[in-house]
Amino acid sequence: MNRRDFLKIAGTATATATLAACVGKTGSELGDLDPAGHHTGEIPTDRMTYRTHPQKGDKVSILGYGMMRLPTKQDGGGVIDQEQVNRLVKYALDHGVNYFDTSPAYCQGHSEESTGIALKASGYDRSKFFIATKLSNFAPQQQSREASIQMFKDSLKYLQTDYIDYLLLHSVGSGGMEPLRKRYLDNGMLDYLMEQREKGVIRNLGFSYHGDVKVFDYLLENHDKYKWDFVQIQMNYVDWNLSKESGDYNAGAKYLYDELAKRNIPAIIMEPLLGGRLSKMPDHIVATLKQQKPENSVASWAFRYVGSKPNVLCALSGMTYMEHLQDNLRSYCPLSPLTSEEQEWLETEVANLYHSYPTIPCNDCKYCMPCPYGIDIPAIFVHYNKCVNKGNVPENQQAENYQQARRAFLVGYDRSVPKERQADHCIGCNTCVSHCPQNIRIPQELTRIDNFVEKLKQNTL
Repeated sequence: MNRRDFLKIAGTATATATLAACVGKTGSELGDLDPAGHHTGEIPTDRMTYRTHPQKGDKVSILGYGMMRLPTKQDGGGVIDQEQVNRLVKYALDHGVNYFDTSPAYCQGHSEESTGIALKASGYDRSKFFIATKLSNFAPQQQSREASIQMFKDSLKYLQTDYIDYLLLHSVGSGGMEPLRKRYLDNGMLDYLMEQREKGVIRNLGFSYHGDVKVFDYLLENHDKYKWDFVQIQMNYVDWNLSKESGDYNAGAKYLYDELAKRNIPAIIMEPLLGGRLSKMPDHIVATLKQQKPENSVASWAFRYVGSKPNVLCALSGMTYMEHLQDNLRSYCPLSPLTSEEQEWLETEVANLYHSYPTIPCNDCKYCMPCPYGIDIPAIFVHYNKCVNKGNVPENQQAENYQQARRAFLVGYDRSVPKERQADHCIGCNTCVSHCPQNIRIPQELTRIDNFVEKLKQNTL
């Protein structure tokens, strides 16, 4: 059932009332839900679910803290609010989270330093948590052996540690085999990292995969040589059944997962919420989920889904605010696995509903930034997707809610994105395209949105 059919049958008022009624219901252990759908009950400090690394024996919390979307100070400028980061990290550790994932590329290059400060300030002994970071040598000037080694040494310094628990080749697959060769093979960096693993400076060596599945296959075909300790993949219930041959990003999460399980390589999961999109679903999909489990938040379905796969060692979430952290903790303290029927229902019925919406697959990772022409690409896509979910992207002037939707889109656009940073400033230089892990054709999408905006302004849709 698509959104239009749902609203015809249920009526907007009825759908809203259904959601309100669901929010008021109570779970047996998790407490009431607030109006935003977050549980309000007390979170236990001793019930985190852990998975054991099959070869190394590491006892890893199934919820991992992704340090990519850290809170920033309200006065602007994107400066990390270190006091808030310290508070979040300490709270996570107190409630059993022991895996923290960062990168030299996150938060405009400041994530590792902020993570190191927060972990040190927590008072926890270094042996009580695992640090994961990446060799993020994307730029040509970073790809020489000397520059890459320096990046690795800088990671140790910023993280205030003398060893890395989980080190990843960052975002292999983007651009195919050539970037893999330049960044890690031809310069001898993969050999260097394997040597550091032998010395104990790196405890576990793996890679995060985005893009061309041939690169993924190549690295696994050479598993006997590289002996991957883990691999990080994007997995969620809307990606699960994508075909390997479809050409879609992360084509076949099931394929990726099964190939790792076949070799007994643990999977670390990124984007279980698709950059938050699976926690901000269209209203009638929310209603569908609430009809099944009124006491569960929308996000909890996605976290319980990935946690129900036995070869998953850890699921990462970029938790910017305390309510995000608390809600995710409730999903895993302890984990209540989904039944096979529930998993299949998410992978088929709910995923099909989700794919019926023309949203742009942007996870707000900001890898495409900065744009050389100042365009705020993620903010434009986030606003567009929000309007799609709220029914504020009318097909034409004959749409029943056209005037209301037109105003909501245009007013919200100007509030979300400064005029000088809107889509009409794109010249199609394609600088952003190679950096997008979701393989979005960014200039084409910006042109499409700009044309849509102009038609709304001129009332010619």
